[in-house]
Amino acid sequence: MILDTALWNSLPVPALLLAGDDSIADANSAAELFLNFSQRALQGAWVWDRVRTDAQLEEAFARARAQRSSLFVNDVDVGSGDRGPVQCSLLFAPLMGSESKMLMMISPREMAHRLTQHQATGKAAKSAIGMAEMLAHEIKNPLAGITGAAQLLSMGLSAEDRELTDLIVEESRRIVKLLEQVEQFGNLRPPARRPVNVHDVLDRARQSATVGFGAHMQFVEDYDPSLPRAQVDSDQLLQVVLNLVKNACEAGRPGGTIRLRSFYEPSLRVRQPDGSHARLPLQIEIQDDGPGLPPEIAAEVFEPFVSGRENGTGLGLALVSKLVAENGGWISVDSDPGRTVFRISLPRANDDPPSGEN
Repeated sequence: MILDTALWNSLPVPALLLAGDDSIADANSAAELFLNFSQRALQGAWVWDRVRTDAQLEEAFARARAQRSSLFVNDVDVGSGDRGPVQCSLLFAPLMGSESKMLMMISPREMAHRLTQHQATGKAAKSAIGMAEMLAHEIKNPLAGITGAAQLLSMGLSAEDRELTDLIVEESRRIVKLLEQVEQFGNLRPPARRPVNVHDVLDRARQSATVGFGAHMQFVEDYDPSLPRAQVDSDQLLQVVLNLVKNACEAGRPGGTIRLRSFYEPSLRVRQPDGSHARLPLQIEIQDDGPGLPPEIAAEVFEPFVSGRENGTGLGLALVSKLVAENGGWISVDSDPGRTVFRISLPRANDDPPSGEN
């Protein structure tokens, strides 16, 4: 291996080292994650069998190799055998010190957008509903009075008329629940972050789901038992996971599968507001086999008031994004018909030793 292993696997973007016959000589950790192939499955394979694009790049790449020059291709849909296409930029460059090897770097647009925007999402959410938060507090009090009055009226009514008062009570409670969601955006209490075993949180969410809203689904656990603890607020993380699992259950068909997965990925870093970079090596994925997100909202699904469900409020995922960001993490989604994966990336607890890092 010509490249320094630590530097190679620290690159935050997927990168491949291509041999003279266009086979893959090596792949960094980010490439394994992006292409959803192991190092063993990638090494020796023809690159265009593992990296599927919507553009014919073989001839242009061959010219760049022959001339020992760089090649940059913008706005290309890149996928693999196990995942749908993602718009990317591709950079090919000759490897210094080698006569035939080339470097291929894949820069996913979705990743770049989320890395630069995830910090702003929480601020945008607060700004977008600042007035709604104030109104929520004022509306809840008269709603409680309306609910109480309707319940008193129902005591002296016939069964037919009680249907109307029951409707008033039910709709009032629904509005109160929505207003409580709105108020959570204005909660300025900092998260109580401490070392947390994420598998305990996942198990609590799964147990709650299986006896309630997820009783019609099959749950599969795919955990990394050696995963270090995360530095997060356990209650807020549970709220995030429950929200995502509930969405997955509602999206899936009866008897469908919800996969809860955890793994360690040392290459992911995010830029903090102070300009520093933070590692987010702990990964949690919630995957369902439902129809996927509507394409027209997929890129904005974490923004307030964006919903793919009829009668949806569009606040659940915006709140999830806010909570994850306040815990120093990052959330993303990859959705295609039959496969939607929400991934939460979290910081490792300070008192836990590194795992898989050089």
